[in-house]
Formats: sequence, C-alpha cells, structure tokens
Amino acid sequence: MHELTVAEIAADLASGKYSSKEITQHFLDRIKTHNDAINAVIHLDEDGALARAQEADKQRSDGNAQALTGVPILHKDIFCTQGTLTTCGSKMLANFRPPYESSVTQRCLEQQMIPLGKANMDEFAMGSSNETSFFGPCKNPWDTERVPGGSSGGSAAAVAARLAPIATGTDTGGSIRQPASLCGITGLKPTYGRVSRWGMIAFASSLDQAGPMAQDCADAALLLNVIAGYDEKDSTSADKARPNYSETLGDPIKGLKIGIPKEYFAQGLDANIEAAIQAAAKTLEAQGATLVDISLPTSNLAIPAYYVIAPAECSSNLSRFDGVRFGHRCDNPESINDLYERSRGEGFGSEVKRRILTGTYALSAGYYDAYYLKAQKIRRLIKQDFMDAFNQVDVILAPTTPSAAFKLGEKQENPIEMYQSDIYTIATNLAGIPGLSIPVGFDGHMPIGMQLLGNHFCEQRLLNVGHQYQRETDWHKKIPEAFV
Repeated sequence: MHELTVAEIAADLASGKYSSKEITQHFLDRIKTHNDAINAVIHLDEDGALARAQEADKQRSDGNAQALTGVPILHKDIFCTQGTLTTCGSKMLANFRPPYESSVTQRCLEQQMIPLGKANMDEFAMGSSNETSFFGPCKNPWDTERVPGGSSGGSAAAVAARLAPIATGTDTGGSIRQPASLCGITGLKPTYGRVSRWGMIAFASSLDQAGPMAQDCADAALLLNVIAGYDEKDSTSADKARPNYSETLGDPIKGLKIGIPKEYFAQGLDANIEAAIQAAAKTLEAQGATLVDISLPTSNLAIPAYYVIAPAECSSNLSRFDGVRFGHRCDNPESINDLYERSRGEGFGSEVKRRILTGTYALSAGYYDAYYLKAQKIRRLIKQDFMDAFNQVDVILAPTTPSAAFKLGEKQENPIEMYQSDIYTIATNLAGIPGLSIPVGFDGHMPIGMQLLGNHFCEQRLLNVGHQYQRETDWHKKIPEAFV
C-alpha cells in the first residue's frame, strides 16, 4: 500500500478496498520498522492517528467523507499542533505543546486527514542539510551516508522512503524544493501569501511559505487544494480566490514558452545535473512547448541579499524565546540577565546563534543602511528581473540544486559552502513567486531535481507543466531499494 499515491489511496478508501485505520496502521508500522535508518520522524502520534482514523472511517460510513478523508499525512515539526509536541527541531522547544492548531494543520484536520506525527527538520528551519536538528540529523533514504537536504529534510526523506504518502514542508530559501530534489520527490513552494503562516513558527516572516511535499504533481495539487486560501488570522495572507489545482493538470502545454536562464547554467553546476535538466527540457519541447533563452542578471546577488534579510528577521522573531514564558529555561538563574543569556545559550544550536548574531549586527545602528537597506534594494531588483522575464515567457526552467546530495558532515565546518546549496532557490523567495521541484533523473544513485518557476499565483501552471512531464517519465515513481 505504501507504493500508492494519495490519489490512489483516496480512491481506494472511497471504494471500500480498505479502511483508513488499515492504511494508517500500515504507515505507522513502516515508520516503526524503517525510521531508525533515516531519522525522518521525530515525534510519532500512534494513538492519536489511530483514533482519528477510526473516526474517519465512521464519517465515511455515515456518508460525510471529503476528498482526502482518512488519508495519512506527516507534518513538518514547525507547525503548531494543539496538545502535541511542536519542537521546531530545537532544544529550546523540546517540551512545547501548543495550546492551538496552526491554520495548515487545522485545514488538514477539517478534511479529516490523519496526522501520523512530526517530521525532522533543521533547527528553526535554519540549514540546508537537516544536520542542525537537536534530535540528530536526518539521512537520505537513497544513501544514508548523505544528507536529505533542509530544512524540510524529514518530510522529504519520509515521502521518498514511503513512510508517509504526503507531507507538509516550509520554504524560506529553498527548504521545500532543495530536499525534494535531493530525495527525488515533488515539492512546491507556493506564492508568498497563498498558504497561511498562522501557527507556523516564524524564521523570516517575509520569506517563509508552507507547501506540499509529495510523490507527484497530482498529489501536490490535492494537498494544495486543502491548505491554500485566505486566512483572516494571517495579515500576510492573500485575499484571493483559490482555484482547483487538480482541474488543469491535464491541459496540453503546446505553445507554452519556457525560459532557460543562462545564469543558472553557468560555472558551478554539476555536468550530470545539467545534462538531465536539458533532457527534461527536450521532453517538454517534444510536447509542444517552446524553449526561450532568458537572463536574470541580478540572480548572483540573491545569496548575499538573503543572508542579510533572513538573519535580520530571525533575530527579531527568535527574541521571544527567552526562558520566561515558554521554551527552555536554564537551572538556577542568578539574575534576569543570567536567565536570558544561559537559557538562550543552552537552548539554541550553533547555526541559529550564528544567524541571530548576523541579523542583529545587520540591524544595528550604523549598519542598517549599509547592509539591511541595501539588501532590500537588491531584493527589489531581483523581483523586477523575474517580472521582466515573465513578460517574455510563461514558465522558467532551472536546476534546483548545483549538485546531488552531499555526504553528512561534508559542509558543516564551512557555512559559506553550505549556503551555496541554495544558490538556485533563494531568488524565488526574495521575489515571492512560486517554485516547483520535480525529479528528472539520477547522478549515479542519487536523485536530480529540476525547478519550474512561475509568476505570482501561477501554481496551476507549474503543476500542469510538471504533471505533463511526469506523464512521460517515471522518475517520480522510483523508491530507494532499502525501502521497497
């Protein structure tokens, strides 16, 4: 049953082929059998999942089922879930049980989906390899000596290993798309504001966006139908009608203009990845799309701009974790300053501390104009590059990552090299546009991902193009041998 897509599971549940309790137990058993090898799931809610599955079966027998009633799902540990652990991969929140439900998880509950537990992640979503988690690194199911990517590495690894049929993730600078690429699954970062951030623990508020991580584009569309839409509790939520993302998946792409940005195929891109993406572009061209060379001239400035803006926002957002109201508190503080210093020093890991210090420095008197304000000006130029490009083309095609998954520990001592892992994904967040990563091949035994970028609120088009590609290929159906 674990080889089935969400669409297939939903159809089987509707036909009565098996119950929600049976499919839920199947995935719980897989997690208990295989999770030790990859550490993708850090909080398993077996009793809660089975109770919800039993209720879902009752709702179905009563004729009250919805499209995804009874389908299991795994949530990234950044979404607050009422009464159950929400740790954000950090010692700071190791015992935190929120008194409320995030909008994303609440909408899944309203659809009567079955949350299996929480997925591992980089601490407070800060990292590109899922090695900064307080609960230990997550590992790539294709090679357990390699990283799954981050920060949504647990969600990506779990879906790739079929420990869950689908999962939620968040993307601040590539944290859905990069691990989706490294683990060989489909991951979508929606337009900023398309999915509510309410109840999602903030890293960088102007960049964070939640989205689906799935086996294929059809499943991603099904979950986006559930979680997307306006939320009055979120001031950044877009008050815009939500389309049915599944309806247009089968539309032909003949005549579609696909932009190939020259800056994304320059020095630094692995030759095998470039070859796989060029082959994928030819597949789309054979379906009637037109390939157009374009330029995104300020894309090389995305990383320096991002690593000023994101740390600045995180330094502000994480100031609330002080050992007073909630979170880790040091033992026997001698003064209020001692309480703050030791609680934060003990509760945060090294990468989080690095970014807090960087952000605080960038916002300090005398440096705000030189760093933060300049980075925001660059951000505007990057966004304008994309707007100019979308006057010429409908979709942009690019690599998701410069290389396949690297080995655990390989880049931990060199933060700058680690940050380069997101070189092709960060500009998308700075511009607030949607991005989709889909698997397009292998570099040796490790998956390769391709990125499709669209104009604001054009998720339908991205999913349509991705789905048309997946109808012609089977990369998204591959499962790591150890988890078959």
